[in-house]
Amino acid sequence: MRQLRWIFLGLAIWGTIHPMSWFITWFNANGYDLAKMVDAWHVNAATSGLVWDLTVAAVALTVWVIIETVQSKKWINLIAIPATFCIGVSCGLPLYIFLRWR
Repeated sequence: MRQLRWIFLGLAIWGTIHPMSWFITWFNANGYDLAKMVDAWHVNAATSGLVWDLTVAAVALTVWVIIETVQSKKWINLIAIPATFCIGVSCGLPLYIFLRWR
């Protein structure tokens, strides 16, 4: 289990770097306008579906993190919530699993 924990840390790091590289590329090409990026996310039905899929996953993860953190009193685990909404589920979920298995 100990080695598997480090795999989740690696996934959290990858889930930070890979998506952020795409976001930074987009911002550099289109300007640093978050509203414009949100508009781009809803350019067609496929991208809107993906946005809502990830939104529901982020909310489910947030509920899970809050419930387990209140029960376990391991408050550092709450860091997975801003990681999820500022970076993405690809970072927040593996980060939470890494922290949970501490």
